[in-house]
Formats: sequence, C-alpha cells, structure tokens
Amino acid sequence: MIARVRAGDPEAYAELVRAHTGLALRAAAALGAGADAEDVVQQAFVKAYCSLGRFREGSAFKPWFMSIVANETRNTVRTAARQRTLAGREAAFAEAEPLIPESADPAVAAVEIERRAALESALERLSEEHRLVVTYRYLLEMDESETAQALGWPRGTVKSRLNRALRKLGKLLPDVEPREGGDERE
Repeated sequence: MIARVRAGDPEAYAELVRAHTGLALRAAAALGAGADAEDVVQQAFVKAYCSLGRFREGSAFKPWFMSIVANETRNTVRTAARQRTLAGREAAFAEAEPLIPESADPAVAAVEIERRAALESALERLSEEHRLVVTYRYLLEMDESETAQALGWPRGTVKSRLNRALRKLGKLLPDVEPREGGDERE
C-alpha cells in the first residue's frame, strides 16, 4: 500500500486513511485530545503523508502511524491553555465509538458505564508511560511488538511497564472483577 502511495496513487492513501481513522480517533481521545481528537487525527494523517519518505520499507504502518497520533496528541494537549478534565476525556472517548449497543439490557449498560468510568479514572492516575502502554496494548488492541514499535521502546520495556501498570491498576480497581471469558493477553 505504501509503495502505491509513493508511486502517486491517491486512492492508496485514502484506503489507509479509511482503515486507520477509527483507531486513530480512539487513540487521540484516550490520550487526552478531547474535543480536538478529529483535528489531531487529521494533522497526524498530514504529517504521516509528508513523512512517508522516512517510512521504513517492510515495517507495519499502524504502529508507525499510532506513534504520530500519540505525538500529535501530546503536542495538542501541551499547547492547550487549560488542562483537560476527566469528564472531557470521557465525553470525547464516548463520541469516538459507541460504548454499549442500544439493544443492551439497561442494568448491564449501567454496570458497563460504571466500570468504564472507574477504569478511566484509574488510568488518569497512572504515570504517562503506564497510561500509554495500557492504552496501546488493550484499548487500541495492539499486540506487544506493535506497541513497542509505536512507543519506540524495546519489547522488554513494554512487558515490564505493562506489568507494573496492570499491578497499579489492580490496586486502583480492587472492587472491579474480571469479566467472564476475559481475554488474557501475553
């Protein structure tokens, strides 16, 4: 696909944009872009396009692009005059993707909303490194090597920081029980 883009095929880049927009919006929202998530993603796509000459042949696009999204989000958050609130992040995250299907049982939906709020609150209390590794690995569903590539960390660093972050989350969320059939990744 990248070779087609480099060869001047505009539809090839449009395909990459379509394939990665949802994930990029979730990443920007989860990393704190709030209402600016769409602007962050648009700017990230522009920067990625302009940087395709530096993209390593044979590398995966998703982790490379997600690192651009993360950097662009970080820049946007840093330059914002005010600090984003947890409520703003929750609203932006909720807009990025429907959290609960409309057909869900209202009681189940209420529990899911409470669990998500508790998780987001706990994530907010983690260090930036721990929040990033958990967000990439679990919220964005990237595997370990993609997470390492996106963050520019060695795989061992991803493993150790993820392990520490999950232990901290466990202490911050002592009353939250794992879901039935939950997926343990490693």
